[in-house]
Amino acid sequence: MDNKQSTLELGTKPVGRLLWQYALPAIVAMTASSLYNIIDRAFIGQMVGPEAIAGLGITFPFMNLSAAFGAAVGVGASACISMKLGQKDYKTAENLLGNTVTLNLIVGFLFMAVCLLFLDPILRFFGASDVTLPYARQFMVIILLGNMVTHMYFGMNAVLRAAGKPRHAMYATLFTVGMNILLVIAFVWWFRWGIRGAALATIASQSMALCWQMWIFSDKRELLHLKRGIFKLKADLVRNIIAIGISPFLMNVTSCIIVIFMNNQFVRYGGDMAVGAYSIANSMAMVFFMFVMGVTQGMQPIVGYNYGAEKYDRMMRCLWLAIGVATSILLVGWALAMLFPLQIARIFTTDPELLRLSVRGIRLDMLVFPIIASQAVITNFFQCIGKVKISIFLSLSRQLFMLLPLAYLLPLWWQLDGVWYSMPFSDFGSFAMTWPLLLWYLRKFKTYGK
Repeated sequence: MDNKQSTLELGTKPVGRLLWQYALPAIVAMTASSLYNIIDRAFIGQMVGPEAIAGLGITFPFMNLSAAFGAAVGVGASACISMKLGQKDYKTAENLLGNTVTLNLIVGFLFMAVCLLFLDPILRFFGASDVTLPYARQFMVIILLGNMVTHMYFGMNAVLRAAGKPRHAMYATLFTVGMNILLVIAFVWWFRWGIRGAALATIASQSMALCWQMWIFSDKRELLHLKRGIFKLKADLVRNIIAIGISPFLMNVTSCIIVIFMNNQFVRYGGDMAVGAYSIANSMAMVFFMFVMGVTQGMQPIVGYNYGAEKYDRMMRCLWLAIGVATSILLVGWALAMLFPLQIARIFTTDPELLRLSVRGIRLDMLVFPIIASQAVITNFFQCIGKVKISIFLSLSRQLFMLLPLAYLLPLWWQLDGVWYSMPFSDFGSFAMTWPLLLWYLRKFKTYGK
């Protein structure tokens, strides 16, 4: 089957089979990626020590901030490409591909340059102490030097999914994860390069995967392929990319702000070990949330294409299926967190104090875990159909409007526990806002309820 035919299937093939076809590779890829993060942190925690894993937790805001700029380009471009393919505007879709490459290079370089210039003050602001700063700095210097590779790798994977190649996107991620694990074992365990080795493994594996992605897009037989004349930035295309990408950008920037604030709150009320516990709890939650992200990534080209083709009944069936699958996944994660938190924490550390804090943190962090699945899917749905203002509002509702004030107020009464309580409270509040907004909007579609 040629590439054009596989793209046209987005508007004809049964929606359930399509969601399975597109979501499964994304789920496998995202889950493998999150499992790598667990292995990475486990190696660092066991081989380097609890202070190192706390230092790695300080780098979360940096990673979120980098992801924010990458999402503004990659997610925005992939959504635009999906809609243009649905409209059979293949020339514009190809120009979007070229502009995605150029924007990723520009944004990746500027982010690297600015952050390297002010690295220590930024890490201090993010919550680093005298103990954790050296570990965080060692990791981030290498990650930032490879930032253009990281931006391009994630951007090209998003475009692969939009272009009807979900399996290729999965293969790229699986290769990156597998190579990452092998290199971490070599660099951290064999060569004893510590936290620097983990960072080098990340950039090296992404570089190899990026070479393969660019080789695919260099094939002239592909519906979308790299060629002269598509790399010059066009104002209207850039505006469209950023207009849609602003929602995931703000969501990731907000995550960065929240993690900075949470790190500082955990240091204030519980010390460096509390930051380490937060890092462990986040790692556990992200394993299952990556499943949900895989579902939303698989949903994106289907919803975008059918919205562009005005096939709203297919678009709605995809939304309901995605919500059901995502909620089921987080129910499993919730059950494991409630029943086996000690066993989960022992993957990362044997330190008694860090274990004690992590067990309580895992349970509180994931207390109402299943209800955030639909919030994530619905937010992504509005992004897929270009409803930027609604998507931005939902992106910000949980973290900026709810979590931030709660994380400040609740510790005034409950100290360290108050910082943990703020997370499930904000999850429930965001859930309560999302569904009425979706139901209000769906009245505009005659296919509502199908």
